[in-house]
Amino acid sequence: MSGAGGFETVASATSSTTVETVASATSSTTVETVASATSSTTVETVASATSSTTVGAVVFDYGGVLTTPVADSIAAWLEADGIEPESFSAVLKEWLGRNAEDGTPIHRLELGELPMPEFDALLAARLRTHDGSPVDPVGVLGRLFRGMRPDPAMWALAEELRAAGVRVALLSNSWGNTYPRDRIDALFDPIVISGEVGLRKPDPAIYDLVLDRLGLAAEECVFVDDAEPNVIGAREAGMHGLLHTEPSATRVALAELLPALGGAA
Repeated sequence: MSGAGGFETVASATSSTTVETVASATSSTTVETVASATSSTTVETVASATSSTTVGAVVFDYGGVLTTPVADSIAAWLEADGIEPESFSAVLKEWLGRNAEDGTPIHRLELGELPMPEFDALLAARLRTHDGSPVDPVGVLGRLFRGMRPDPAMWALAEELRAAGVRVALLSNSWGNTYPRDRIDALFDPIVISGEVGLRKPDPAIYDLVLDRLGLAAEECVFVDDAEPNVIGAREAGMHGLLHTEPSATRVALAELLPALGGAA
């Protein structure tokens, strides 16, 4: 999402979100995310770093991390458009699941190779409604991410890290939307968005790219994402991976590595 954010905003602001998150949807009526991991798991993940490690940067995902949960926005969209949740979950599994073949519509969208209107049409054609009527393909992604909003606690955390001398960067898979560029440009550096660089998480090359732009070793960086496959990819690249579930747990986990962050906000 280009702008938005990962699933991120496509919807809104990128805001919406990040498609990555959406991909973790289950077949249940309410779209749930892989990030169902408990906050204790999150803390353990980050705590695996050695005490000798000096963290110089925290890299944030956008949708579902710097915004409210993508799953909440998806659930509202499914209800408003009368879409059968199972039909959406099936498409996500096929196009974004761990066993998805390369080159799916979502992959092409995130790489900037498939225009949003074309993706909207492909997605709408695969969805079923409760009353059997067709899904309007115009603006599907916009409606999907419409309910996403910036998460004040996470933005405040990023600002606090920067004030403490820790670099903050952004690494987001884009769904062709528009991110709040003025706001992210003022806080994050570097900013790596999949559709702009032709790479997507969890491709190892995109983690290498953000590390190169930071000029730091992988072990000096923490990556925060709400999609487990992307966190695993970051760990495999040598970074500390933190699975985000909610702001307070993420703050506690980061404080394990960054004493300068202090206690609870």
